[in-house]
Amino acid sequence: MAGHKKTVKSDGWALFDGIVRTAPLRHVTPWHHGPHGPVYEPDYDTLKMLLRVPAFLGSSSTTGLPALALDVWAAYELRRAGFEPDAVWPRDDVPRILPGPIAGLLENMGKADAARLRELLASGKTFGGTVAASAKVLGKNYVKQVDVVMSDWDTGPELLISTKRMDDSYTNNAPNRMEESYGDAKNLRSRHPRAALGFVFSLRSNAFSEAPRAAAWILDLLAKLGREDDAYDAVALIVPRYESAGTGERDVSETHSDEESEVPDDATEAELLPPPEIEPLPTSDQMLGDLLVQLQSSPPVELDLHVVPEELSAGHFFDHMIRHVLDNSPITRHEEARRLLKEAAAVASTPLSETAPR
Repeated sequence: MAGHKKTVKSDGWALFDGIVRTAPLRHVTPWHHGPHGPVYEPDYDTLKMLLRVPAFLGSSSTTGLPALALDVWAAYELRRAGFEPDAVWPRDDVPRILPGPIAGLLENMGKADAARLRELLASGKTFGGTVAASAKVLGKNYVKQVDVVMSDWDTGPELLISTKRMDDSYTNNAPNRMEESYGDAKNLRSRHPRAALGFVFSLRSNAFSEAPRAAAWILDLLAKLGREDDAYDAVALIVPRYESAGTGERDVSETHSDEESEVPDDATEAELLPPPEIEPLPTSDQMLGDLLVQLQSSPPVELDLHVVPEELSAGHFFDHMIRHVLDNSPITRHEEARRLLKEAAAVASTPLSETAPR
């Protein structure tokens, strides 16, 4: 295990994995019947627990943990919706990025060979970029690190989600964050027009009291970003509410700290490969159990859902993204996701007289 080291980020990943693997709704369909058809209901309780982790560990944004909480939750929701667990990145295990052919190989190998391959994959090595800790996707003009991805060699990217957080200095930083997001959407959309392209933006609740004009402008622009034909298919707004003391949030505005500067379009093939990465040593089961118990009693993070317009709600976001993927793929793909949605649609179309107790 040479090259491994225990870090705040390794503890963060261990907590994230522990939270989603033990979430009560992990195996419960997110689709529920509404008055006009199936309605997607996100697991907000799991999101609130994930958002506690960075503050609990005293983590600043330079570790990337605050933004990673959003990535882990989005990937968790897609797995709840029935998409193949290994196909949704980041996975809830090392390596975070596992190409479909390797996942298929694992399923069809003998037990001893599969165990050896899993041991190699868990070592944290990238094997020349075959597996990785983060996903980088070539857009029209440059390579972009994308936070949540569904992709395979025979389909190309089917779903791409970018996430950003803003926790302070709203008036100064909002224009930069919006410009970056718009440019990223154009870059990715131009090369991957059939992919479901989404954007999840976290805006701390105090923005609405401390900078109401900036907050209103952000909400307006987020909504417009989701209406552009050549930008995002859907945009979600998350509004966490927490106390400043002890949050560990020292940066005024955050994206992923491990995102390198964008690669020019004339880069060579070698330059496009991810740099060698070593995943930190995972936290032991005993330590993880202790951390999860302590996390339960840490200061809570709440979500102000009432300030989020319906078109920016997480339910609307996942509904649109999931249907986009299913509509743009053959019926023989993503069968579990189709089954869950179909079952919810069947319930929604059943007359009340047939569902009422006798």
